[in-house]
Amino acid sequence: MPPILELSVLESAVAAPSPPAPETACSLPLNFFDVFCLNSPPVERVFFYRLTPGTGDDITTILSNLKSSLSKALGVFYPLADRLRLTPGTDDRYELHYQPGDGVTFTVAEYDGDVDELAEDETRREVAKILPLVPPLQVGVGPVLTVQATVLRGGRGLAVSLALHHAACDGASSTRFLHTWAAAAGTGTGAPPATVMDRTLVDDPSGGRPLYKLRSTDEMEYVKMADDQLVATFTLSKEDVQRVKDAVGAAAGARPPRCTSLVATFGFIWLSYQRAKDDAASNGGETYFSCPIDQRSRMKPDPIPDEYFGNCVGAAMQAAPKNQLAAAGSDGLLAACTAVAAAIERAVRELGSPEKMALWVERIREARASGGGVLSVAESPRFRVYDVDFGFGRPAKVEIVSVARTGAMAVAESRQSSGGMEVGMSLPPAGMQRFQTCFHEAIKWLHQQ
Repeated sequence: MPPILELSVLESAVAAPSPPAPETACSLPLNFFDVFCLNSPPVERVFFYRLTPGTGDDITTILSNLKSSLSKALGVFYPLADRLRLTPGTDDRYELHYQPGDGVTFTVAEYDGDVDELAEDETRREVAKILPLVPPLQVGVGPVLTVQATVLRGGRGLAVSLALHHAACDGASSTRFLHTWAAAAGTGTGAPPATVMDRTLVDDPSGGRPLYKLRSTDEMEYVKMADDQLVATFTLSKEDVQRVKDAVGAAAGARPPRCTSLVATFGFIWLSYQRAKDDAASNGGETYFSCPIDQRSRMKPDPIPDEYFGNCVGAAMQAAPKNQLAAAGSDGLLAACTAVAAAIERAVRELGSPEKMALWVERIREARASGGGVLSVAESPRFRVYDVDFGFGRPAKVEIVSVARTGAMAVAESRQSSGGMEVGMSLPPAGMQRFQTCFHEAIKWLHQQ
């Protein structure tokens, strides 16, 4: 295994909300959706940017602007400066609590890594070389956000990264924060409207109580990350996505599943992932797929605003027989996309029923206990992560490093083609080799139809 590069920390400071958080909103209780994420590992994102030294990309100015604009963004998203704690007087309720002086740790570092190598796509990269770019975040109670800006080799690149406790907010809220931060830096697409913090907008079937206790760091890892764990990105063009839809429609006949671009992408990756699995039970039993569904517009009796801050994500989950996914040709695609579409439809249908919503946790437990495996989804192409421009250009690459711990696929819009999708996968070397082979064989088959 190649030696791990050295990270040198240059500065560690605290970025406080500016203006300060209102004293009347110093505590924000967690609701059912937030509590649902108490056990989730922190979400770790790294944005890689290419810089051109000597042509206006002055690193000192960039770093100073990143820190000051972070404070401005926290002025809008002040709960991200909070700390997660047990609600005083209780032993089973949690809240985000802010007191004057709280803020987000902002670390500046240098790293002898080359931006071109670290931002490669399907070239397999060692997770161990990327992890130093991610700021540490204490598991469980404590701060909910840490940020790091790392100057890469020769000043030719910059990595802006964050680790976020999932109980604080979902991907929709966290990426709105990122776009707000970019806008505050002077070049974003425009600051979004003020955030909505009103927790009473969400009907809470749990009464604010957790459905499980916080666990240790080791227990929170959904998969055991190998020392030589790899990460790689796989792209489906807009035309490839349409080919999947066409193949599913032809195989289904008169009653095809609702195969959106997301369903087509999820089904195709799930199919490739399952075919690549190297276990004796690959052809027997069931395996599971799970993806998050933003429920803001679907809440009943009234939808809640897109600007609602927190978690408002439902868990869509469905099983499929392993041998059906392994079937050759379009039959495997049909099985995968049918199951994905059914998972989404059920999650949407169950919203508004506290009894059925409360079953989400139990379903996840059962799926993980079944031994059949669960492939889950992180992020969404709707988040527009490649529009996060702090003033020195669009990201060369956005990496969701935490998929190495969760085993999820990380989904984003494609940088290569409008309407395409890119998917980040993290696997040990042998598993990555098999997945690459299965992915390319499936792409080749699509192009031959």
